[in-house]
Amino acid sequence: MTLIPYDDRDGFIWYDGKMVPWREATLHVCTHGLHYASGAFEGERVYQGRIFKLNEHTERLFDSTRQLDLEIPYTVEAINQVCREIVQTQKIVDGYVRPIVWRGSEMMAVSAQQCKIHIAIAAWEWPSYFTAEARLRGIRMTIANWRRPGPDTAPVKSKAVGLYMICTLSKHAAEAKGYNDALMLDWRGRVAEATGANIFLVRDGELHTPIPDCFLDGITRRTVIELARARGIKTHERVIMPEELAEAEEVFITGTAVEVTPIREIDQYSFEVGPITRQLLADYEALVRSEPAKAASAA
Repeated sequence: MTLIPYDDRDGFIWYDGKMVPWREATLHVCTHGLHYASGAFEGERVYQGRIFKLNEHTERLFDSTRQLDLEIPYTVEAINQVCREIVQTQKIVDGYVRPIVWRGSEMMAVSAQQCKIHIAIAAWEWPSYFTAEARLRGIRMTIANWRRPGPDTAPVKSKAVGLYMICTLSKHAAEAKGYNDALMLDWRGRVAEATGANIFLVRDGELHTPIPDCFLDGITRRTVIELARARGIKTHERVIMPEELAEAEEVFITGTAVEVTPIREIDQYSFEVGPITRQLLADYEALVRSEPAKAASAA
């Protein structure tokens, strides 16, 4: 597979109110966001040219930036409209949208009140996070060494760029061992999430998922819980300890990028890609692809 660098592509990126040629959407090396991780972002899926649950994503971006003391100089409605425009400009059918907000280069210190707040929105074709074969068979995971921080140590309810450093480290370590991803525990040793997705266990025909008290309550996570409810499948949001993986019959992860992805293995524990996982995966695909009006209902 040929790697196409993200700084050397055709098209446009919306940058501080203007459509800028992709290769010209640059920033200075002394940008505060680069040195101090003062930024937040969103990830949005495009299906059949429509952004799934756009408004929910944009509102979460504003929630994240408020937690990081970053004031976006636009309204939610304006950002929604730009996201639609960039999808049309880039002619995206099935892809990904990435809004990002960061502090500029006016100050270079921990304190940065005078830094300009920048925002850019890019979009690109991106059919699937994992290969089709991996999703059909279920992916392999290992438990990460790094743990999700406590809510009194970091802005854990935000999509802050700095919170993803340990996710990158964990995923690199997992891939180096031949796994697809890593399962992260929280600071107490409880099951938390994957490096960029929420996790569900299936036991006795019911779903079990960790309480999102130190990580994001994902938009896809909430969508899958709604789909399960519509099927009469009960969901338990509760504390889950890693040893409970031995009792799970099925396991899957959910997220904007991974969608609904089955897990066949987490270290010594093995699972089937069973009927509930397959049903919810099919229901999610139907929602985002076969019912564009619903998929774009928040757009």
